[in-house]
Amino acid sequence: MNKKTISIILLAIFLITIVFTVANTFLSDNNTSQNQTGTLTIENRTVSYEKSGKCVEVIDGNTIQVYGVGKVQLTQVGSPTAEATQFVKDKCLGKTVYLDIDDKKPQDDYGRTLAIAYTEDCDINSELIDNVLAKESYFEPSEFKKGEV
Repeated sequence: MNKKTISIILLAIFLITIVFTVANTFLSDNNTSQNQTGTLTIENRTVSYEKSGKCVEVIDGNTIQVYGVGKVQLTQVGSPTAEATQFVKDKCLGKTVYLDIDDKKPQDDYGRTLAIAYTEDCDINSELIDNVLAKESYFEPSEFKKGEV
């Protein structure tokens, strides 16, 4: 191989490394130190949230990746269907989500943030259950009462 070919290969490897490094930074950003509390009005109901961020990935019907927060497990929502995954993608992916984090148990055993997720006009957790796309799944301790989600 000549020097030009080797230089092009090394440049390509360098650029690929940069792309993966930047992508990994966005997906694994777990910075939760910034206070982002606020309220939203959804269907004539005011809800409070502690964190917000852009949904950068939908892992399954009750787990999302939120920039600035990390992986989020939708609390009180279990056994999601394949349709639930598509529903969450349609409602959340690429949009800002607002998280009401469970104060009594903010993370599960896998380090995921436990929260109710809202968009500007939708309570994702409730919609999944109301549309029979997932079952209600109650775990204690939780700030949320059984049947509240």
